[in-house]
Amino acid sequence: MTGAPREFDVAIIGGGLAGASLAAALAAGEIKTALIEAASDEERARPEFDARSIALTDDARRIYTQLGVWKQVAGEAQPIREIHISDRGHFGMARLRAEDAGTETDALGHVLPARVLGAALHRHVRAAAHAEVFCPARVREVKEHEQHWELHVSAPGGGMALRAPLVVLADGGRSGLAAQLGIAEAEPKAYSQLAVLCQVSVDLDHHGRAYERFTREGPLALLPSAARRYAVVWTGDARDAKRRAALSDEDFTAELQTAFGDRAGAFGEPSARRAYPLRRGRAHPLGRRAVSIGDAAHVVHPVAGQGFNLGLRDAAALAETLRAAARDGRDFGGRAALESYAAARRRETARVSGFTDGLMRVFCSRSRPLGFARSLALAGIELCPPAKRMLLWRTMGMAAARARE
Repeated sequence: MTGAPREFDVAIIGGGLAGASLAAALAAGEIKTALIEAASDEERARPEFDARSIALTDDARRIYTQLGVWKQVAGEAQPIREIHISDRGHFGMARLRAEDAGTETDALGHVLPARVLGAALHRHVRAAAHAEVFCPARVREVKEHEQHWELHVSAPGGGMALRAPLVVLADGGRSGLAAQLGIAEAEPKAYSQLAVLCQVSVDLDHHGRAYERFTREGPLALLPSAARRYAVVWTGDARDAKRRAALSDEDFTAELQTAFGDRAGAFGEPSARRAYPLRRGRAHPLGRRAVSIGDAAHVVHPVAGQGFNLGLRDAAALAETLRAAARDGRDFGGRAALESYAAARRRETARVSGFTDGLMRVFCSRSRPLGFARSLALAGIELCPPAKRMLLWRTMGMAAARARE
């Protein structure tokens, strides 16, 4: 460790999607930002590093458009023009379309490979005049001072020290630094499920239609990806999910076809499968001159695609809070500047977590009366435009967008 500490307004630990989004938003507001990411560009570019396809809400598209990032990824983003919701073995179904939202948008959201978005965000932050990316680099130690934190960082070129009045933890809870920063770590409840992720081809055009099909084991989602290709998110019992992930290509597509049916066409050519554990949990995001965002602050079930969009709204709201503090000359890391942000995020996180967990409980129940009630509810949504609009505003980020206007 050589030389005097480098001075920044904000230091972000974790350069994943949430951390890089925050760095892009802060740099646009001329807030001097350090983004520290452990994985190298080469590691993050590998398909196996992050196999997810992210379902971005239209609110997310607006955020990235304002930051100037959307134009870099729009060519690889597949619009979602309709969502087909069904409950296997029951008569109820609902179709949600962009026009049902009552807005001028022509898409409910977009599907984008996570690594494509991550690479675009890192390029954008590196080009910003008020940001610096330390990658690959790791925070080895943090030292608390009265008005700032000092971060000791190791990197291939040698160690360095950074100093900032506010530290943002955006590492997904993996660094083990939360306790040192005074942040209560999320205590996730593990679901007895895994999600199997992959891509499959199909012999019919998808026309931008996404599917959320609830089965007795859990939801099976198909997200429109490239032409005649879907991203699959198949949730199920942990033992069955591991078994499916290990199946041959032919056996996997056959089992997927049986579980989903023929509505989307015939499946084939699956990519490599990966199984991810599912959890739920949230924590108070504030520490001592520190705040957590994204999965470091909360984890929700992937049903309805709320997880990353919730983390992006963390980043957008925190950036707005810090820009206001900068305009008013207030201390970035002061408790007063962050309390209202934390309270608002706790409320939204509780709503989203309760909504997704409730969906799982209701739609995975094997109770026959509850199954009949689910069918009636889906049929009611299909026949009632105001109900469609309410559901879309809750799940596609439109209420969050209206709140910021």
